[in-house]
Amino acid sequence: METFVQLDGDVRLWVCDEGRSDRSPLLLIMGANASALAWPPEFVEQLGRQHRVISYDHRDTGRSTWAFDEHPYAVADLAEDAVAVLDALGVARAHLVGMSLGGILVQLLLLDHPDRLLSATVLCSCALGVGAAATGDSSPRPDLPGPDPRLLALWEQMNEPRDRAAELEWRVEHWRILNGGVIDFDADDFRRLEERTIQHAGRYDNPAAHARADQRGLDRGAELARVSVPTLVIEAPEDPINPPPHAAYLAEVIGSARRVTIPGMGHALSSPVLEPVAAAILAHTADVDAAAPPGNWTRATRHR
Repeated sequence: METFVQLDGDVRLWVCDEGRSDRSPLLLIMGANASALAWPPEFVEQLGRQHRVISYDHRDTGRSTWAFDEHPYAVADLAEDAVAVLDALGVARAHLVGMSLGGILVQLLLLDHPDRLLSATVLCSCALGVGAAATGDSSPRPDLPGPDPRLLALWEQMNEPRDRAAELEWRVEHWRILNGGVIDFDADDFRRLEERTIQHAGRYDNPAAHARADQRGLDRGAELARVSVPTLVIEAPEDPINPPPHAAYLAEVIGSARRVTIPGMGHALSSPVLEPVAAAILAHTADVDAAAPPGNWTRATRHR
């Protein structure tokens, strides 16, 4: 089922609701400047055998509203969007899976809305207050590695004007670097992904809105120690944005989190990693569901 969720003002989010409607909900939260179509269909299908799977396009991606220049927002607002999606679908609690920026948003939700989470899974991400989630202030931070210089150079071109063919080639090259250097890169596979993404959105430009969003409110890493929601951190050892030991550090600051490493994985959901990533998530959510009262996700609560 596809629908739209209306937020305050003139902003609406495109939402896809699929999988097992009789099973616990699982909300997928994608990374920066990426729509829900960045979750490969076969990956969503595998999760959908065990869950009701909900995904959505962030603001300024896909079929959701593109209006950052007229209505700017903060990264933290994107976390509240996830709550709005749950509210609109009548979901009281869900398993949350966040990749990259999505993992940062999941951490904010762990702190601000723990009652809405059955469990959390964070992959290819960093802890609040460090790396991509640093706020630029002078607070002391651990010495963790930054992104690959090749990515930094490519990101400088992110919002430069390009025609459709050049934009497609830029995106494929971006995925090539994100994929890391261990697992073979299938350029045709990622080109097809981006062609579907462009068709879904009805446009090929990239305003890089999330890169321009206000990062205030992300320096909250110290608060993660109080997280009690069952949390899984999936480590991608070849991740060129958040390389080791970012995942180990995140699991350590949460304290109660469990860490699983997917050998060879970079900052991309390439075909060889889909099965092990899905298996890790499903094992985590199955353990949580087995210990929870049946149907404890069905009573909707309204926060907005």
